[in-house]
Amino acid sequence: MFQIAVCDDNINELSNLAHLIDQYRTTKKLNCEYTTFTNGFDLISVLEKGRRFDVFCLDIIMPGFSGIAVAKEIRTFDKTAPILFFTSSPEFALESYTVKAINYILKPITMEKLFFSFDELFEHIKREEEDAVIVKSNEGIQKILISNLVFLEVDGRNVHYHLNSGKVIKCTESFVLACSALMNYKCFIKPHRSYLVNMQYVDTIENNQITLQNLFTIPIAQGKPKEIKMQYLNYQMRGE
Repeated sequence: MFQIAVCDDNINELSNLAHLIDQYRTTKKLNCEYTTFTNGFDLISVLEKGRRFDVFCLDIIMPGFSGIAVAKEIRTFDKTAPILFFTSSPEFALESYTVKAINYILKPITMEKLFFSFDELFEHIKREEEDAVIVKSNEGIQKILISNLVFLEVDGRNVHYHLNSGKVIKCTESFVLACSALMNYKCFIKPHRSYLVNMQYVDTIENNQITLQNLFTIPIAQGKPKEIKMQYLNYQMRGE
């Protein structure tokens, strides 16, 4: 179910937007919920408490805490969620893209405008829907595509997500739970209690180690080489 945050200090416009979203989800049979906020402080407050939203709809011109400022705060929690701006003035159009807003819509918001914008939005989300995990790192909430994830390793209480770009995302979380979530994808093997490897990036498997395409070497636990080789062979034969 999609979770949508809607923020506007004008009660009438907030009510209108909520009504239009109701119409949209009924017409399109969209499984979604929305939460309304009359100021950005309340929205950021719930994000600080761990609440997540899939889409943010923000008014730009709000007293005390503008929509642009709210969006910048949102990006400290969530780097990728689509942001739509609704505003009565076109002067902030350029600035809106500094926070990677997906659209910028001038008020008044009509059914035609909202339906068109939401159609584009959910088409964008559909295109972006690839197998992925959401992690909470020191940089905020991040989406990691499975196809970009090379391997995981645990270091004390930290889990390091190694990406094919060379970037390492560090999270303080349970390695057991992280592995449990990723093992739902058939491309992962656990050759060692401290590592989880994406078989898409395996180059060679020797008796006691896996060499990855990026030349990293991953140890194989004693007694597991035969099992790991068989899992990798089965993976390759499935054509995954």
